Amino acid sequence: MNKLLTVLFALTAFSAIAQPPATTGPATEYTSYGDAITLDGALSMPEFEKAVAGKDSLEAKVMCEIIESCAKKGCWMNVKMSDGSPMMVRFRDYGFFVPKKGLEGKKVVMQGRARKEETSVAMLRHYAEDAGKSEDEIKAIDKPEINWKFEADGVLIKN
Repeated sequence: MNKLLTVLFALTAFSAIAQPPATTGPATEYTSYGDAITLDGALSMPEFEKAVAGKDSLEAKVMCEIIESCAKKGCWMNVKMSDGSPMMVRFRDYGFFVPKKGLEGKKVVMQGRARKEETSVAMLRHYAEDAGKSEDEIKAIDKPEINWKFEADGVLIKN
């Protein structure tokens, strides 16, 4: 009996891990990754930028457009700020990943923490490599950047 319970538990645990991301919303309009979140209360990018003015960090839910995602694992994505510049989005504790391709131009709602931070040349080159940039583009990165980063607890990507 104990062996049967152990096998049933293992199968249940495996099937939970192997499940695809959940879909949510009217007619499965969004695919959910990470913590379950809703669309309610999401700031537009201009509203977000106004809210962070003069601050170093902010808990927020933001709706914006995806520029690209990590082509190797889906462990990060860049979203578009109002001026067209990218904001790097990582996922809390690498607890979830997003698709490695096909996200460009899609709308996303993400909930978590935004903060201003410096990104080293080495890390910028690593991200460029992950994104599939050419060797020349990677070598051209020669100075650190200070910009907004976002650590998401959960995201909704519009299908």
